[in-house]
Amino acid sequence: MLRNSGVRLFAAAVALGCGSLVGSVAHAQNNSGWFVPKASPQHAELAAPPAAPPAPPPDPLPAPPADRVEAQAQTPPVLPLPQIPNSPDLPKGAPPPAPIIGVISVPDVMRLSTAAQQAERVLGARRDELARDAQKEQASWRDEQQKLQGQARTMSSDQIQASERKLQERVIAAQKNFRNRNRIIQEAAQVSLGQIERELVQIIRQVAASRSMNLVLHREQVALSQDNLDITQQVATQLNSILPSVFIPAANVDPEVLAKSGTMPTTADAEQGGASAPAAAATAVAPKAKH
Repeated sequence: MLRNSGVRLFAAAVALGCGSLVGSVAHAQNNSGWFVPKASPQHAELAAPPAAPPAPPPDPLPAPPADRVEAQAQTPPVLPLPQIPNSPDLPKGAPPPAPIIGVISVPDVMRLSTAAQQAERVLGARRDELARDAQKEQASWRDEQQKLQGQARTMSSDQIQASERKLQERVIAAQKNFRNRNRIIQEAAQVSLGQIERELVQIIRQVAASRSMNLVLHREQVALSQDNLDITQQVATQLNSILPSVFIPAANVDPEVLAKSGTMPTTADAEQGGASAPAAAATAVAPKAKH
């Protein structure tokens, strides 16, 4: 009985580790979208629990001690107020220019970006592969647990402990490997999307200047605007022309190690067949051909 109970406790611990590992991978997959819509007020009201009945009135509180009443009755102390210098009036300056406003939807620009689409496709495939490997390893752990439970009656205590220790070391090593792979995928996404964000800032300034706009607002924060004020499509077209692809580190390359090496390739290096070593350590994503 002691042997079987020890195996059951160990199996429960391993199963707990499996669930946390697969849950972390699934959480990384679910966070790959652009935004998560909030629940509507109507649904929130439907999901709200019924109001609790009013609580009975509390019993009267005992009277505070006399010393506490005396302390509360004291007036607050009068603190000194040192003189502060007066701020002189500022000279009249030139008034700001009249606002010429434009609006943009950055999420729509990212959805129209060929570089962002390809980055999501490549990194999404890596996330799916990681999830499959984690599920496969989890199934293997369960098989080992069942095998150990079936052999527990014919094994000595030392043999059971050795088998449990071996499986535990395997679980810890696999969890460390999966966490590292997940980190590499997340950092590769930061590398690829960071290129788009930096280029997007420059293009928004250029498009706004070409249309004499000096103020660009997020379209999602504007209640009403005319179509000719929206520069989303123009910015997306210019982004696809200037940055049709982005550099994405290869699946077996750690972005942190690549950055510390000082040989981080660029999209231009990959397109022009630049340095062979950086190009071999990374993958440049090219947009799909238009039919």
